[in-house]
Amino acid sequence: ERPAGSAFRSLGPRAGISLGRTETPGWRKVAGSPRSVSASASSSEVADATAAPYPILGQILAGVTVSLAMVPESLAFTFVAGVSPICGLHAAALMGLSTAILGAQPGVISGAAGATAVVFAPLVASHGPEYLFAAVLMAGVIQLVCGAARLGKLIRLVPNTCMIGFVNGLAIVIGGAQLASFRNLAGAALYAQVALTAITALLIKALGSKKAAETFWPRQIPAPLAAIVLVTILANVVAPGAFAAAKTVGDVAAVSGALPAFHLPSVPFNFHTLTVVAPFAASVAAVGLIETLLTQQLVDETTLRRTSTHKEVVAQGVGNVVCGLFASMGGCAMIGQSVINVQAGGRTRIAGITCGLAILTYVTFGASIIERVPIAALVGTMLCLVVDIFDWSSFGRASKIPKTDASVIALVTVVTVLTNLAVAVFAGVVVSALGFAWKSAKRVDAERRVERDPLDTADVAVYDLRGPLFFGSTRAFADAVDALAERETAKRVVLDFANAKVWDSSALVAVDDAATKIKRGGEVSVTLRGLSPDCATLLRKAKDLVEVSLDDPTYAVAADYSDANLEVASVIKKSFALSMDTETLEPWQKEALRRQTAPRE
Repeated sequence: ERPAGSAFRSLGPRAGISLGRTETPGWRKVAGSPRSVSASASSSEVADATAAPYPILGQILAGVTVSLAMVPESLAFTFVAGVSPICGLHAAALMGLSTAILGAQPGVISGAAGATAVVFAPLVASHGPEYLFAAVLMAGVIQLVCGAARLGKLIRLVPNTCMIGFVNGLAIVIGGAQLASFRNLAGAALYAQVALTAITALLIKALGSKKAAETFWPRQIPAPLAAIVLVTILANVVAPGAFAAAKTVGDVAAVSGALPAFHLPSVPFNFHTLTVVAPFAASVAAVGLIETLLTQQLVDETTLRRTSTHKEVVAQGVGNVVCGLFASMGGCAMIGQSVINVQAGGRTRIAGITCGLAILTYVTFGASIIERVPIAALVGTMLCLVVDIFDWSSFGRASKIPKTDASVIALVTVVTVLTNLAVAVFAGVVVSALGFAWKSAKRVDAERRVERDPLDTADVAVYDLRGPLFFGSTRAFADAVDALAERETAKRVVLDFANAKVWDSSALVAVDDAATKIKRGGEVSVTLRGLSPDCATLLRKAKDLVEVSLDDPTYAVAADYSDANLEVASVIKKSFALSMDTETLEPWQKEALRRQTAPRE
């Protein structure tokens, strides 16, 4: 039986995230192997991950729990974007339904997100909501194109440190949004808000504890849902007088309305409209996809199942297209609601579909009940989420990990809070890439040794090259080779690349230049060995100095290949794989072999 407290197992040594969910009921068998399993996950836990199907009741209750948490968030984001509250609720329902039906990871919950609302706010202020609907529609189309091109796999380039910074930054943003509910409150209203928030948090922790699960609390009922219901009953039935001043969902905005109706954006169809809408659409598409894919990674590692990124991208595109055609503000995956869903036991599409249908129910005929839910109950739920998802251990690890990694975590966290997620992740990736390039560039080295030429009595100077050769390390490579070549007395020099790898065209140019310098106008015989066939093909000046050997490595180079180069590389690989039959070799290869085997004068 799986231990209580379904913990998030991603982000390296992150502490487990537990939002009051005591033991996830059953683990559905999925195709393929889990994406990753932390060292703390026992073999029995992994085995449970491929066990029985999930109870339908648990999935429905998880969906209801998430829907309650989404209502105030969606309403708040409509104020940020400058549109009507119903526009945000419709977006939450339509995005949630679309991604629940079509998405790759059922645990991911999508809706009207703050990350996209912030981007749209200037557009609505300057051109009105109709232009927002057009931008949402265009953003969906852009995301569909990205999905068709399978660009979702680029999320692999986001390092783990960016992931930690992303989660920490969003935790701060979510926490700040919850604290805003206490603003402008005083007296009885403030006391009621604080009291109900504290009661909600205590109920979530108490009902979600392992002891409660083992003694009296049914595992199928999520603790956050129970806490919200109990606090609502407390404020409206048990002690309405004591909590009469408490702010409710109805005090934020009216929830009642009609079902979404088909609506084409009422904007001029011309080039000027395109120039106005396109920048916002591209920004929202990028921000939405980054937040969605990072959230998907987080949920993947929690549920121990790897899901398709391009399928999730397509689902997001469909959701935004639908929102644009039904006068909604669009959105993306929401990490807070996704965590609540997973911790409440949501693992199948039933949970996401239930969430979307529940929001539509609130809008049509359940508004009178939802509007009486205290905001404090939802604030308490989200604050528990913030405390759980923030990686508190990152403070202690800051002095134990490389400075570049610690800097990236801090940078992504701060930029996420100050600007938006897309800028934060791009900044983190750039800093990580520069740090990696700098460290790799310092690993290049060259060492001289002497070999006896079997065909001659003269000594042969062999320069053993080590490290990756790429644009960042070419200077270090040139300095290392030049330092040896200046003192060289041997008449034959071999550059041995057995422990080095040529990565790009900058490195190829550096190899060409190094061979030319060592030759000193023909005074020294230079040979290159240990290069892959692709390197030999792409070399310009030093091609005829390459030795041909069956022991040569085989790898591609990040450079532009002409059709002739591709054809030559193909012939080289085939000829080396089959035999050393000289009839199948290119002329330059035959010449290289002739030089290697010819007796020296």
